[in-house]
Amino acid sequence: MHCFHHEHSLGWGTLALLTALLAQSKGRSAFGWFLLSLLLGPLATLLLLLASRRPTRYDRSF
Repeated sequence: MHCFHHEHSLGWGTLALLTALLAQSKGRSAFGWFLLSLLLGPLATLLLLLASRRPTRYDRSF
């Protein structure tokens, strides 16, 4: 049972890191989404996948 807990924690942490990378690629706070993913796990990742990309100053047309 102890091994399962370790593997679960490792998977949860890996998902949080991947969520942070995804957030950064969408122009969002990597650290904030990392923390949110540690709390919510796959639900945070799903929310981020559904979120649109945040426009940058270079995306604006004048």
